[in-house]
Amino acid sequence: MKISEEEVRHVAKLSKLSFSDEETAEFATTLTKIVDMVELLNEVDTTGVPVTTTMADRKTVIREDKAEVGTDRELLFKNVPESANNFIKVPAIFEEGGDA
Repeated sequence: MKISEEEVRHVAKLSKLSFSDEETAEFATTLTKIVDMVELLNEVDTTGVPVTTTMADRKTVIREDKAEVGTDRELLFKNVPESANNFIKVPAIFEEGGDA
């Protein structure tokens, strides 16, 4: 299955990423190779092979659910550079407006 450069540009735009034409072409080629390799798995005969839901032989360990005293807010905020209304202020990561 061929991944087109247009598809790479579309996903990049949705991800708010930008690539040069050279990078876009390289991504399209690399992604096409990856998808082709994954599609090879469809050729493997799995007749009689039981479905595997996990490779780990682990048991779910559930701890007792009991309330514990939390850490003092003043101690937690001791090294916070900027806060407001009991929240840590961080730089904005989304532009105002936009296509979202």
